[in-house]
Amino acid sequence: MLEGLRQNVTGLLALYEGERQRADSLAATLSQTEKELESCRKQITDLNRKIDNIKLTGAFVPETGNPVAKERIEKLIREIDKCIRLLER
Repeated sequence: MLEGLRQNVTGLLALYEGERQRADSLAATLSQTEKELESCRKQITDLNRKIDNIKLTGAFVPETGNPVAKERIEKLIREIDKCIRLLER
C-alpha cells in the first residue's frame, strides 16, 4: 500500500512538472505574440499616417487636375490674403 502511494505521488509530481513546463512554454509564446502584436499595431499606425500624408499631398497638387484640390488651394489663398489685409490695418 505504501509503495502504491509513493508511485502515485511520483506520478503526480511528474505530471505537475510536465504541466509546469507547458505553462512556461505557453507564457513565453504569449509574450512573443504580444510583442509581435505591438509591432504590427505600430506598423499599422505608421502606414495609416503615410496614407493620410499621401491623401493630403494629393489634395494640394494642382497638376492632378483635381477641381476639389484647386478650390481648396484658392480658398486657402483667399484666407491668407484676408489675414494679410487685416494685419496691414
